[in-house]
Amino acid sequence: QGGREYEDRAEAIALKRMLPKSGKLMLELGAGAGRNTPRYAGFDRIVLLDYSTTQLAQAQEKLGRSDPQGAAPKYIYVAADVYRLPFRDHQFDAATMIRTLHHMADAPKALSQIRNVLRPNAVFILEFANKLNLKSILRYWLGRQNWDPFTLEPVEFVKLNFDFHPKAIRNWLGELGFSIEKTLTVSRFRLGLLKKIIPAKLLAAL
Repeated sequence: QGGREYEDRAEAIALKRMLPKSGKLMLELGAGAGRNTPRYAGFDRIVLLDYSTTQLAQAQEKLGRSDPQGAAPKYIYVAADVYRLPFRDHQFDAATMIRTLHHMADAPKALSQIRNVLRPNAVFILEFANKLNLKSILRYWLGRQNWDPFTLEPVEFVKLNFDFHPKAIRNWLGELGFSIEKTLTVSRFRLGLLKKIIPAKLLAAL
């Protein structure tokens, strides 16, 4: 909803390409109402973490708590602050953070918390808002915005909404001991006009 069908389809493609098909324990950071959670079905148990209890309640209403056989809960709902994750170190086989980092005023601190709770060789899929995009570059060159898309510091374009330079993200991840294996673009055609005239399915396929 809200004109985001293209973005949702593009994210689904990226997750299918990057996420392991199976695993034991998965952490979904910024899970919200569980939009992406069914895409992690290959994991035995999934922890949905969000700061909003309202969003988590919507996720639980949608997904339920246990599998049909009444075994151990497949979904575990945790209301918590990403800066203070309530988990033991080295606990998760995989984690995702989709459409969430752009709300983090201290992104490196959030990423360090995530690194602590991942097992060695775990997979972490991070989506972030890129300040070095064609629109921001053109607006900067034409004098229509005062912030520089080429500098490494984040830009807060609306209160608690940040865009990041890709090199800054790579630097932070590298300093924390992550190794970057694959990068995909999920918003290459994120223009209102394109989304109006071209079906979302076709845009995502492109």
